Amino acid sequence: MPYEPPTHTVERSLRATTGAKIIAGVDEVGRGAWAGPVSVCAAVTGLRRPPDGLTDSKLLTPKRRNELAEVLDGWVTAHALGHASPEEIDDLGMTAALRLAAVRALEALPVRPDAVILDGKHDYLGGPWQVRTVIKGDQSCIAVAAASVLAKVRRDTMMGELVGVHAAFAFADNAGYPSPAHRAALEEYGPTAHHRVSWSYMDALPRWRHLKKVRSTPEAAALEAGGQLGFDF
Repeated sequence: MPYEPPTHTVERSLRATTGAKIIAGVDEVGRGAWAGPVSVCAAVTGLRRPPDGLTDSKLLTPKRRNELAEVLDGWVTAHALGHASPEEIDDLGMTAALRLAAVRALEALPVRPDAVILDGKHDYLGGPWQVRTVIKGDQSCIAVAAASVLAKVRRDTMMGELVGVHAAFAFADNAGYPSPAHRAALEEYGPTAHHRVSWSYMDALPRWRHLKKVRSTPEAAALEAGGQLGFDF
């Protein structure tokens, strides 16, 4: 399907209106998975022309994503990834876990960004970072698109490495998201140490419902409904 290539428009606007010189594009992957971390990539690209075919990782085939990630690894000025574990997601809720992963990614960059372009309409990062949210930024902004691809490939690789000990869950195919094989394995074997056991899918597992974790605070318990229903694997 044809798509408009991403541009530096938002980055140029930030430079002109705020004086920011170092701008990081930030995107997450794994928000809607039942297992595995939520992962965030922060990428700094400057204003150079991007590699051909760069766009939102969800619009690319796995083969093309992997090829592009190899190119991006050497093309970006800098990038870093941050993760929040399933246990942290269970304890904190998704919004706080996303912020934790994003801060870890941004603080792992070799230089602190002056501003951040964050994919989506909700600023889950907040101060002291100067944030510009962009809906579908992973399609329209070069730095965010680069972060999208790098985050997706890295997290998929991490989930694929779990196949040796959790083969029935087919994590290499579903990356921890709902799928027929994943559901069947949950019913048969119950959740692994990599599952988010505070989520509502546990209510549909009568044999394992007693393992469901209840968050300790009302704020953490208010997990976004969209955060438990992702099918973008």
